[in-house]
Amino acid sequence: MSFSRRPSATRNIDARAALAALVLGAVLVWAAPLAGLALAGRPLAPYLAFPPRTAQVAHAPFSWAVFALLCAPLAATLGLYGAALLRARPAPRQPAVARFPRWGWLGPALLAAGWLAAWSDSLVPAAWRRESFSVLWLGYIVAVNALVYRRAGRSLITHRRRWFYSLFPASALFWWSFEYLDQFVGNWYYVGVVARGDWDYFLKATLPFCTVLPAVASTWDWLRQSPRLDALALPAVNGGATLACLALVAGTLGLAGIGLWPDGLFSLLWLAPLFILGGLQKLLAGETLFAPLMRGDWRPLLQPALAALVCGLLWELWNSGSLAKWHYSIPYVERFRVFEMPLLGFAGYLPFGVECALVMDLIARAVERRALWPLLAGEPAALPDVR
Repeated sequence: MSFSRRPSATRNIDARAALAALVLGAVLVWAAPLAGLALAGRPLAPYLAFPPRTAQVAHAPFSWAVFALLCAPLAATLGLYGAALLRARPAPRQPAVARFPRWGWLGPALLAAGWLAAWSDSLVPAAWRRESFSVLWLGYIVAVNALVYRRAGRSLITHRRRWFYSLFPASALFWWSFEYLDQFVGNWYYVGVVARGDWDYFLKATLPFCTVLPAVASTWDWLRQSPRLDALALPAVNGGATLACLALVAGTLGLAGIGLWPDGLFSLLWLAPLFILGGLQKLLAGETLFAPLMRGDWRPLLQPALAALVCGLLWELWNSGSLAKWHYSIPYVERFRVFEMPLLGFAGYLPFGVECALVMDLIARAVERRALWPLLAGEPAALPDVR
């Protein structure tokens, strides 16, 4: 099955509803864990420090039983991808429509400079090494957009500027929310970071955090240039307001519990915000990014999840040789490391990618008054540019 890139209809998008979903989602993510602790009579002060910081925490040891149990949903997800790829009926691959743009060469240059600075022990001062991650990821973002431009004649940088550039500040807020949630579960912590105080730490951390959503968005757009990946199809599924309410309640309760049972509920750090955002978007905006699933088009779900996994592999690769870096401490599955990440931990990138897509869609509705999907960058030239 193949899908047209052109939207089926022009709709009036309520920017206020999208903004309300973002704000209310942020409030619930912040308040739900605190409410859980308060109901249990636990102190809240340790979780209210600015900026959020985490230290190494001792967790439950590796368990084959839990490892196998958590492998089951991952196996089911991989089965979905396999089935979707088998059912895909890709359109013939078209030749590239443009040359690699001149601005695109800035990407490989920044990427090479950032990588060299991140991993060099003697050529680059330590202070530069600690700040190289942002340069590296900016280079990646520019390079991937240039590859998309060469293939499609359009890119997020050139044809979705207002939305794409708004992802940078939104990305910082988005990832700081996960830093906040990590205080309750203690699944990762940082080493090698040198800061003169809280505000210095906040500013130094915010710069690389700004690149998360743009990197996932750019990778998603790049994946769409593959005819097979842009024809992922599965049986249609339906979901209404009742399912949205259940998702919202489940996500809120899940976050309320992570501070009380961090070892048992640590995976909800990645799943609960997804339920909250998806539920809020349906209830407040009337539809979600996943509406195409009702006609068997699973690309809005499967593509961003894969994009985040691609980015995750690169995040972990480049982190492994960096001076300022993160380590993991995850209960029950702390084995079979790939770089710093336990193997099963990579599964968390799949729901994280869908969360990124939901946030990106809500931002598109708020700043451009149109839905993100299917309007990424590879659209027909007749579609108007939003700059």
